[in-house]
Amino acid sequence: MPSGSSSPSDCLPSERIHSSVNIHPTAVVEDGAVLGADVQVGPYSIIGPQVRVGAGTRIDSHVVLGGNTVIGERNTIFPFASIGAAPQDLKFAGEESELRIGNENIIREYVTMQPGTTGGGMKTVVRDGNLFMASTHVGHDCIVGSHNIFANSAALSGHVIVEEGVTVGGLSGIHQFVRLGSHSFIGGGAMVVQDVPPYCLAQGDRAYLFGLNLVGLRRKGFSPDEIRELKGCYRELFVKPGRMKEKIAQARNRKEASGGVGETIEKLLRFLEASERGITSARQESSRSDAGAVSDGAASDGE
Repeated sequence: MPSGSSSPSDCLPSERIHSSVNIHPTAVVEDGAVLGADVQVGPYSIIGPQVRVGAGTRIDSHVVLGGNTVIGERNTIFPFASIGAAPQDLKFAGEESELRIGNENIIREYVTMQPGTTGGGMKTVVRDGNLFMASTHVGHDCIVGSHNIFANSAALSGHVIVEEGVTVGGLSGIHQFVRLGSHSFIGGGAMVVQDVPPYCLAQGDRAYLFGLNLVGLRRKGFSPDEIRELKGCYRELFVKPGRMKEKIAQARNRKEASGGVGETIEKLLRFLEASERGITSARQESSRSDAGAVSDGAASDGE
């Protein structure tokens, strides 16, 4: 579970449709749906009987909300999004799985998000303050933390974990069961088949690490000392030859001997120790002539 994130809101009204809800005459809200205060439902949208929507959420035209779906407060869902439809898993047999979406997410046109399956804990979770640009996909049993950015047509396969502050570039594909660590950056068009550690930048098919996500770290308030420490740790863990388990132990021992392991480095080491799919490899220095432009200018807060 991504750290430092609140649970999606379940603070919904006792009455089924709050008196302040604004529903366009052409929209269909099925019996059983629950809409909180000041929810807006645009033309030709459809809201299924098991859907619950928190206060202040705006649902534009031609949106379809279905399944056992809870949407928190102050979200914005743009036209033609499909939220809560049955997962794209041939083993799915109609079981009562869930989709939980938190607060203040922006869900753009043609985005798809799907509930969980018996093979993944029966629940897909999206937390708070994320931006999903047009045509992005969140597959079944994913867990998405807070304050992430998914550019156009980025796709998360089933069982993916995205921590917090991650940017996923356009047309990227994330393989099943992969984890994207906090404040990592995935370059546009990347095909990611192994875990990407926190603070790192990955790109390519298949994706390699190309250093740290320096622009993103600076924008998010990481100090020069923290970045300097991360650079040294990156070289030790990903550039230096050797077995990852041994390098993690060496890095931890060295940090403890010099005064202790700080929270930032500890988060990175814990992520590496917990990896089950293996860690995305670093491109060797001789092959990184084009990495500077990416790590110094690719991070984006939107289009």
